Amino acid sequence: MKNNPEVLANAAAKALDDKKGEDIRIYDVRGISAITDFTVAATGTSAPHLRGLIAEVQKQLREQGYQSYRMSGDPASGWVIVDYVDVVIHVFSPEAREYYAIERLWEKKPEEPKTEE
Repeated sequence: MKNNPEVLANAAAKALDDKKGEDIRIYDVRGISAITDFTVAATGTSAPHLRGLIAEVQKQLREQGYQSYRMSGDPASGWVIVDYVDVVIHVFSPEAREYYAIERLWEKKPEEPKTEE
């Protein structure tokens, strides 16, 4: 279903996994965030890996009919965000993920299990 944010979040996680993203997490932030419904976070090993992760997410989601609203950040900085409005995807270097620790924002909200397809 194209307008289902949970499906979109899981499709993004699958794309990240397909390109060997690490520590992939999906957070259901409905009710605690006015910005988005789901946050997906993943770690890449290098700037080229981050670039590849983002490219794969955008490719797979575009094939499913999803278009990103905008992208911010640069792989060289260690943090890239792709905004699909209902789902926001964060791809970090290990150092940036540790430093920014966005998971702390969602500590009180349980992590969503990834669905297997």
